[in-house]
Amino acid sequence: MGQLRVAAALSEHPLATHAVGECVGHLLERAGTGPDLLVVAVTPPLLGALDDIAGAARGLLAPAVTLGVGAASVLGGPREVEGRAAVTMFAVATDGLGPAARPFRLDGSNDVDDLDDLRGLTGTLLLLADPLSVQVDVLVEHLADAAPGLVVVGGTATGAQHAGGNRLFLDGVTHTGGVVGVLLAPSVPVRTVVSQGCQPVGPTFTVTGVAGQVLTSLAGAPALDRLDQVRASVVGGLAVPSREEVLVGKVVDEHLLDVGRSDLLVRRVLRVDPAEATLTVDGQLALGDRVQFMVRDAATASDDLRELVGGETAAGAFVLTSVARGLRLFGEADHDAGIVDEALDGAPVAGIFCGAEVGPVGGTAFVHSASATVVLFG
Repeated sequence: MGQLRVAAALSEHPLATHAVGECVGHLLERAGTGPDLLVVAVTPPLLGALDDIAGAARGLLAPAVTLGVGAASVLGGPREVEGRAAVTMFAVATDGLGPAARPFRLDGSNDVDDLDDLRGLTGTLLLLADPLSVQVDVLVEHLADAAPGLVVVGGTATGAQHAGGNRLFLDGVTHTGGVVGVLLAPSVPVRTVVSQGCQPVGPTFTVTGVAGQVLTSLAGAPALDRLDQVRASVVGGLAVPSREEVLVGKVVDEHLLDVGRSDLLVRRVLRVDPAEATLTVDGQLALGDRVQFMVRDAATASDDLRELVGGETAAGAFVLTSVARGLRLFGEADHDAGIVDEALDGAPVAGIFCGAEVGPVGGTAFVHSASATVVLFG
């Protein structure tokens, strides 16, 4: 059995050539040349140079697959860089594990039905998507149909906010839309932790009335009445959120009797209708589903991530965290990166800030918001 070699590097040098030199030099020391996977991410000040930066790193390291992306912020080790120039790189070498990585590419939303190459495959698919040209939730659903045994993780680019502005790099070619990714063979040891950053409050309720995304009744009472009951009972130091700030967690595995936070798929409340006493939820629900209301704040988000990665061991990790986290949520720098770095005892860590994150809950991949998805290698 081969042993993984993982390396990560972060440079805050504003000149692309210097940033490449700093990152590649560190990766060469830790992983050597010819890794199976190289991921390169840059912040907006260096977005226009992504093809040069990723291309130079690819030429020097000679990886089997190279992914590149522009992100609003990046992380490396215990550091997060928001609002200024930075480059982060992440390399994985799978010595002795055989052919371990191959590229994946979709041009846009019209391609989601064309997944024949993946049909029936297992392993891990790490994808990076342009949210302005791809319906990521639709893609994830199609992937589940085509390859139910495939673990799907990833996130959306946040380098730009206008159509055609994002940059995705795959093996020497830069794209302004679609999806790039890497398919990792089942022989590559990968585990995923998804921290949705929420605390369940109140009991679970059975959905007894629903119309698509509109939740009308829970356990025989109007949905809004149930929400207000739970809000009135919130104790233990949690701030009582407004109706609109409460989230809804759907129990993923209906066979579970004891439900924990990792068993709930979190969805936002999009609309509260006091006249009809209904809640419109960001996701489809069905009669008989079980749901629980949830609260998200900085303290619960911090505790959730620390609990989920605490005790984990890995050769390294790639983190896909949300732009809704970082300084915006925690009011302090380096929050998620610091927790993961500490949990893994300084093992190589890199990652990006995403607009939406993809990761499994209860064994099924979903699209998340305000989450932190940690991909553990080894």
